[in-house]
Amino acid sequence: MDEQSRWRHMASAPKDGRRILVTIYPSEQGASEVDLAYWSHGDQFGAEGWRAADSSPGCIIEYAEPELKCWMAMPSASPSRTSMPPPWKGEEDQELDGSGI
Repeated sequence: MDEQSRWRHMASAPKDGRRILVTIYPSEQGASEVDLAYWSHGDQFGAEGWRAADSSPGCIIEYAEPELKCWMAMPSASPSRTSMPPPWKGEEDQELDGSGI
């Protein structure tokens, strides 16, 4: 699996505004899923934090840090890839990115 297409801990997610894929923890609202999110430094629409606006046009969704399990860089465009990767299904005590720390 190449560097771009693996899940990583949210602690290492970029907070520079670029869009990334995130796995959302399962909750009473539904199963775990993948969303396209970015870090916002805060503006007239809300406080600093993780947001998603691409999945629901016209609706800005704010995610609290504990709602997000892990992240992955945006995959490059490819005609053979037509959908999002599946959410990370591993257990909390399993390694996400090869780090045992």
